[in-house]
Parts: sequence; C-alpha cells; structure tokens
Amino acid sequence: MRIFVTGATGYIGTAVVRELIDAGHIVVGLTRSDNGAAKLKEAGSEVYRGDLDDLDSLRSGVAAADGVIHLAFKHDFSNFAGSLATDLLAVETIGTALEGSDKPFVTTAHANGMASDNVTIGLAKRGVRTSIVSLAPSVHGKGDKGFVPKLINIARDKGISAYIGDGSNRWPAIHRLDAARLFRLALEAAPAGSRLDGVGDEGIPFRDIAGVIGRHLNLPVVSISHEEAEAHFGFLGAIAALDIPRSSVLTQELLGWRPIQPGLIADLEQGHYFNNL
Repeated sequence: MRIFVTGATGYIGTAVVRELIDAGHIVVGLTRSDNGAAKLKEAGSEVYRGDLDDLDSLRSGVAAADGVIHLAFKHDFSNFAGSLATDLLAVETIGTALEGSDKPFVTTAHANGMASDNVTIGLAKRGVRTSIVSLAPSVHGKGDKGFVPKLINIARDKGISAYIGDGSNRWPAIHRLDAARLFRLALEAAPAGSRLDGVGDEGIPFRDIAGVIGRHLNLPVVSISHEEAEAHFGFLGAIAALDIPRSSVLTQELLGWRPIQPGLIADLEQGHYFNNL
C-alpha cells in the first residue's frame, strides 16, 4: 500500500517509516523542511512538502494514498489548546478526504485530545477504517527526549535520584520499535473504530526506575514526600506520583501483536540514556 505518514521525521515517525518500508509498503512522508526531506529520502521514503496548517496540501496528500498514519502534533505547551485545535482540523481534513473509501486511518491519542479521538472513531461510520493507538506515557529507546531523559537530568541537577513515598506507583512503557510495529498492524488489520493500547511494560514501580538512574549516575536513591515532589521534579512532580498501570492484552489478542523489544528497565541498563546528556 501507498501510505501517507504525518510526523514521519519524528522520534516515533522515523521508526514507523522504517517498519512500513521493511514490510513492503510505499511511504510518503509529510515534511516542511529540507532537513526532513533529506532524512526521508535517506530512509527510502517519498517526500511530500507541507504541514498541518496547510489543509489543502494535506487533503491532496491523503487523496493520493491507500492509507494514512497521523503522528504529527505541535508540541507547543505554551498554547496546548491551539495545538489540539490544529490536530482536530487535521483529523477532520484527513477524514473527509478518506470518507467512503474504506481505507485505513490510524491516529495517536493525545492527552486531553478527546475531540480528535471522537472524530476519528466517528469516521468509522462514514466509510473509513479508523483506529486510535494510545501509547504508554514513556515511549523509550535510542533518541528518546521524553520523561525518562528529563528524570535523568533532574537527578544530575539535584544530586539524588528520587521517588515519591514508597515508590510503588507504576508507570507503563513501550519501546519505540514495538510501537512502530503496532502502528503497522493497526494500518493493515485493525477493525474500524478500534482503540488500541500501545503498552509493553504494564506498570514499572517508580522506585525501580529511580534505582537504575541512581546506579548509573552513582547517586543516592532517595524517597521524598508528596509535598516535596513539585520542588524536586518541577512540572513532572504530579506525573511522578501517578499510579497508572495499563494492559495491552486485548490489543495483542486483536492484532496478534507482541512487544518483543527490551522493557524500560532493560533499556536503561544498556546505558545509552546516560551518554551525552
């Protein structure tokens, strides 16, 4: 199939592009920059110039495709409502272009992105084979710039690797290569209107994550109180206290998908997270 991919040059997008090409699909990657175009060509993808704000261009790119994976998102946390609004318009535009085609359209769930999710699921009744992949909050692997590198930098700055309370609160995680395979399988086989859980590790105790970080940085691993969390972790304070285990059992049964890459702890133990930080 000829697959149009937004966010094709991002951390997850580059893995999805590689996964699709290796499976025999033709990829057309959306990019607005010369650097992005060069990366796509190097990966073996076709290049489509444009961005999420150019809805006419987006519509044309979708019309020439056999399916769409939508990964692009403006991570502007100073105007997160605006980012969600842009995403909603993009989803609506892609959905309208695919309406009545029975072609696959795979999106990613975003925090507080319920409007986009509802539109995506609603498209299943309008002749689009939609599915939503809800990824674990930590998508780990080489190139990660998310929660775990921030925790490592905080530990370096503070001189301790901390967890809150007894640290038994759990974080789910998924390796980016397992996530990429899930996106491909969703594109190829997910029934219309599917909600899919992108989870490898169902719930890692936060103290275990702190323990690995402390050991690799040769720092003490320390329990702090809930009252101290914000001062220590900053905006991550509330997140670091959450207990949010999740399961992908139903998704695995539906698509025959199995996470096979190293879990978060094993990935941290490889050491690459602690290089050049």
